[in-house]
Amino acid sequence: MIKYLKWLSVIATIGMLFILLGGALVTKTGSEDGCGDSWPLCNAEFSFEMVVEVSHRLVTGGVGIIVLALSILSWRLIGHIREVKLLSFLSVFFIVLQSLIGAAAVMWGQSDFVLASHFGISLLSFASVFLLMLLIFEIDKKFDADSLYIEKRHRTEILALSIYTLIVVYTGALVRHTNSNMVCGDWPFCNNGAPLSFADYNFQQWVQMGHRLLAGILFIWTILIVVKMVKHYRSSRVMRWGWSITLALITLQVFFGAMIIFTMLNLGIALMHALVISCYFGMLSYFILLSARSARQEKMLADSNYKNNVLDKQIN
Repeated sequence: MIKYLKWLSVIATIGMLFILLGGALVTKTGSEDGCGDSWPLCNAEFSFEMVVEVSHRLVTGGVGIIVLALSILSWRLIGHIREVKLLSFLSVFFIVLQSLIGAAAVMWGQSDFVLASHFGISLLSFASVFLLMLLIFEIDKKFDADSLYIEKRHRTEILALSIYTLIVVYTGALVRHTNSNMVCGDWPFCNNGAPLSFADYNFQQWVQMGHRLLAGILFIWTILIVVKMVKHYRSSRVMRWGWSITLALITLQVFFGAMIIFTMLNLGIALMHALVISCYFGMLSYFILLSARSARQEKMLADSNYKNNVLDKQIN
């Protein structure tokens, strides 16, 4: 049964990536109103935008059923593992939440600032399913990192980097929803000929350049933390390979971000941009899981030492 649960978790994780890419495709092709203001049915004339929107809804519904099945089976079969029940709940909760936000946007409309949060919630939904898959693959101990201990100062930095990544993702989604993708013709500055002409920026250019600035900080921060983690945990294969993959992903993210400008918003490049940041955040989520385990180990050790000290005092 565990074998089938593994396959189901892989299908659910891949399906969540399709939802993320489908949502990005809807936004990038201007298909948000492909079905008018009708949901969940589509009362609109046949068009490319309608096909994109309906396809995204069908994929979301189908993957939602798979995620629900995965969550129920995981809860029943491996619910004894500490993190499984929470991740099972979050997997269903976030996919329902993102569907409701999407439905609200269709039926009543939302501001660009509210709509930009939709991709971030989808990212949290993907991360929950992704972590659940990793826990399932840990059952046979072929993929085990229980022996790893991450120091508190490093756990704090990993959490801060993850939260900051969500902020960067939000600004990236805001770029799409405010139609600010191509308001700057150059890269990395809006106008390489006058890189400091901030006074001439309009709102859309501020959105675009604000995102680039935050993304640049994320890239530099990731490099610094990768060097730190690989150096400090050089004996841990999970940390070495995991952070190396994370560095490769953020590098690809910067590359595809620049290529969006150079290719004049090529759809394939734009979708790769969304895919890579999803995988990057998935890796950060995994490190948060490992950090939570380390924090639990630290607490158990502290409790044990406290009990031993109390017993020593009683004996003496």
